[in-house]
Amino acid sequence: MRFATAVFALSWALSALAQTYSGYAVVYFTESPSGTANDYNLHLGVSSDGLEWMPLNQGNSVATPTSGSKGLRDPFVLRKQSGGFVVLATDLNGQDWNYQSQYLHAWDSTDLRSFTNYRLIKVHSLATHAWAPEAFYDASRGQYAIVFSAVNDSGHNVLMVSYTTDFKTATEAVVFFNPGYDAIDGSFISASGVNYLYYKAQTNSTLMGAKSSSLGANTFSIYTGSITPGRGVEAAELVKSNTANTWYLWGDTWSPNGRFFAWSTSSLSSPSWTALNDRVYTQPLNSKHAGYVPITAAELSAMKSQWGTPSWNRIKSYNYPARYWRHSNFTGRIDEYPFDPFQDQQWTVVAGLANSSAVSFRSVNYPTYYLRHSNFTLLLQANDGSSTYNADATFSKVAGLADSAYTSFQSFNYPTRYIRHSNFSLRIDEIASSSSATDKQDATFKAVACPMLDTPHSPYDGTWFGSLLYMISPMPFLLNLRFVVLPMLLQVKCARATLVESAMFSYELKVSLRGLKRHVENLNRLSNIPEWGSPNLNLEQHPVTYEVEHGAT
Repeated sequence: MRFATAVFALSWALSALAQTYSGYAVVYFTESPSGTANDYNLHLGVSSDGLEWMPLNQGNSVATPTSGSKGLRDPFVLRKQSGGFVVLATDLNGQDWNYQSQYLHAWDSTDLRSFTNYRLIKVHSLATHAWAPEAFYDASRGQYAIVFSAVNDSGHNVLMVSYTTDFKTATEAVVFFNPGYDAIDGSFISASGVNYLYYKAQTNSTLMGAKSSSLGANTFSIYTGSITPGRGVEAAELVKSNTANTWYLWGDTWSPNGRFFAWSTSSLSSPSWTALNDRVYTQPLNSKHAGYVPITAAELSAMKSQWGTPSWNRIKSYNYPARYWRHSNFTGRIDEYPFDPFQDQQWTVVAGLANSSAVSFRSVNYPTYYLRHSNFTLLLQANDGSSTYNADATFSKVAGLADSAYTSFQSFNYPTRYIRHSNFSLRIDEIASSSSATDKQDATFKAVACPMLDTPHSPYDGTWFGSLLYMISPMPFLLNLRFVVLPMLLQVKCARATLVESAMFSYELKVSLRGLKRHVENLNRLSNIPEWGSPNLNLEQHPVTYEVEHGAT
C-alpha cells in the first residue's frame, strides 16, 4: 500500500509539473564565415536553461521549404492558443537582399518532433520582401499578429503587421512600427501588462527597445538607447527565464558571420542590459537568427528522443570562453568562434585507447585521427595502433583545476601533466596544486553540445533508478519504452548508486526529471553500440552498480 501511495503521489506531481516550462526550443538556419556551413533550411535545438544550447539531429536540418525561393532565413516558432506550434520564416534562399517575396514559409507542429502542412502565407502585395517574421496573439482582436519588415512608400524598412486566425490566410499588411529610419528584426515580449518590442536600427546596426501599453499598430515608443557589443548586430530576440525574474536579449553579427551575443536584465521597464560572458552561454554550432520558445520537460525529452543528441563535442576554454579546441594544420589549438572549416572543432569522445575508464578525442573530419601528445604538444595524427600512440592519446577526465564545475584532462602516461593552452596552442604541461591561477585556468575546459563529458548533478542522474521514477509518471507507454526500458538494458558508467529504502521516495521529482534528461542522452549515444555487455541490474540488491566495462563517459 505504501508503494502504491507513493507511486500515485509521484505520478500526480509529475503530471502537474509537466505543465511548467522547464526548457526551451530554438529554431534557426546555419551559416559560417566562409560559407561551408550555409544551409537555408530549418534547424532545431534545445536547452534546459536558455543559455547552453544543444543542436539536434546532429546539427542537420529537420524541415525543408519546397516553394518560393526554396530556402529560408530568420525562422520563428510560436506556441498556439489551441496547442501545438507554428513555425514561420523568411522566404529567402541565401543572401540575395534584392530578392522580392510577399510570402512567408510556414509549418505546423504538434510537439516539435515533426513539421507538417508546409505552405506559403501571403502577407503583403508590395514589390519588396517580408523579412524576419514574428507572431503573437492579440486577445483584443481574437487574432494572431504577424509582424515582419518590408520597404513601404517611406523608402525604407518598417515593421509591418498582418493578421490571421489560422496561419493560412492573412490580411493585407499595414505599418506596425516606423521609427523614422530603417528598422528590421522585431521581437516581442509582454511583462506586467506592458508590451515590449526590440529591433535592429539599420542606421547604426544596434539594437533598440520600444514599449506600449497595447498591442495596437503605431503605439510603440522608443525607451532605450542603443545596445551593442561593439560591432554591428542584428536579429534581436527577447527570452524570459523560466526560473527567475530575468530576461535575455539575443543578437548575432555578420562580421564574423554567425557569432551570437547575449545580454540580461532583471527589469524590462527600466532595463540595464548587461553583456553576458561567453562562459555562461553557448549557441548551437553555426546558428543564425534564431527563434525561441519555452517548452515542458516532457517536450524537451521527447524532442531529444526523436531527433537525437550530437555524437560529437565542442570543447570551450575556461579563461578564453569564446575559443574552442580545434585542429589546424594537424596541430591542436584554441581559436575564437566562428571559424571554418567548422568541423575542425568537432570531436567524438570515445573510451580511452589505452584505458577504457579514460577518454580519447577523435576528429570528426579526420575520423581515423586522434589528438595525441608528441614532445608535449598536442597533434592530430592517424592512429597507428601502437601502445605508445594509444597512451599518448588517452586522458583522464578530472574536476576542473580552476573550477570544479568544469573539466580538466590529465595525461594517461604523464599523469602530472594536463592539457592546457599556451599562446592558444594545446599542449600538456605539469600543473600542481601550487601552480599559478593562470596555469590552472589554461588547463580548465567545458564540453558543450553533447552530454558525453558532463558531470552528473546528483548520484542518481542517468541511473536506472532515476528512470524508474520517471517510468511511473503518466507518460505514453512508447515514450517509457524509449526513455526507460532500453536505457535500463545498457550498462552506462554515469554513476554508482547505493539505494536505501529511506531514499527511494524522498528523491521524487528531482531525480525523475534530471534522470530522464540523462537517460535520453545515454540512449541516443549508446543504444546502437553492439558490444555493450549484458545488464548488471538487480532491483533487490543494495548497493546497485550501474556501469559499463568500456568506460564511455
